Amino acid sequence: MANIKQQKKRNLQNERNRVRNSQVKSAIRTAVKKVLKTVEGKEQKEESVILETFKNFVKTIDTAAGKGIIKKETAARKKSRMAKKVNAAVAAKKTA
Repeated sequence: MANIKQQKKRNLQNERNRVRNSQVKSAIRTAVKKVLKTVEGKEQKEESVILETFKNFVKTIDTAAGKGIIKKETAARKKSRMAKKVNAAVAAKKTA
């Protein structure tokens, strides 16, 4: 364990940030699973439900990127890939 006061403080900050970061990353994974469940689920979800879950996913990931928990490019890539799936599902609903 550190003897220097500054390092003791940094250790406390690092632990606090590690816990926060893991919670936010877990929230992102949960949001991804919710969107995929509504898009690829066996039950036929309404278009508004799909778009609402996607909107919540985007909000979660944008917040994390804004706080620096994940990189902005990573957030953009994840949003883009998810948007393609959501748009395909919504288009399939309209044609069906």
